[in-house]
Order: sequence, then C-alpha cells, then structure tokens
Amino acid sequence: MTAATPDIDAFTRPYWDAAAEGHLLVRRCAACARVHHYPREFCPHCWSEDVAWERASGRATLYTWSVVHRNDLPPFGERVPYVAAVVDLAEGPRMMTEVVGVPEGELRIGMDLEVAFRPEGDVTVPVFGPASHG
Repeated sequence: MTAATPDIDAFTRPYWDAAAEGHLLVRRCAACARVHHYPREFCPHCWSEDVAWERASGRATLYTWSVVHRNDLPPFGERVPYVAAVVDLAEGPRMMTEVVGVPEGELRIGMDLEVAFRPEGDVTVPVFGPASHG
C-alpha cells in the first residue's frame, strides 16, 4: 500500500511548490473579490474563472476537530493519535488540516493557530500549530 499523498497536476503545482517553500496559497476571485480554498479553477461564489493565486497570512482559528485514534492508511497509522481539524483561515475560507503541537486537552474552538509545513515524502503539507503571539 502506498502513502496517501495528493495528486499534483499543472493546476495545483503552484500550491504545492509554495508549500515546499513555507507559504500557504489561496485563490482570490477578481470578479467578486472573495477568497476560496481548496484551490479551484473557478470561483465557487460567483462562478467567475478570473481567479488567481494569493499568499495567505497563515493565520487561522480552530473551527472544529476530532482526535483520530485509528487510521490504517499510510502515513497516518504511524501518527495516531492525531488531530484532524477544520480551521477558519484569516482570509475567510475554511480548510481541512491537522493540528500539531497542541495537547488534546488544550484544544478550544476559536483558538489562534498558524500554519506550519510538514514534509510527507515528495510533498510538503500545511498543518496548523499554536500561534506565536509575538
């Protein structure tokens, strides 16, 4: 069984290349000015195709989470328990991710988080950890 890694194509390559350099990208629509994530070639709000990559601040707040105690898919099984989460990016959209570096008992809805990046084989994935208020 191979590791569960994203399929990278010509459209998503800028996102993954930026992650490898320590930057989180989102897509902004020029027609309605709204930001969206996950990356799509059109705006999910107004359907315009006039969308472009934009560097996100990396700031987020915790919307919800679940502690995963069992996952048989590589590489997740080696990390259990881990915190699967949804965060609200400062730019507006929600993003599915993993929260790292926060003990389970300290997780709180609305807590401040910031992006970090973890290598996963040939790809670097964004995860979120405690915000450094300074």
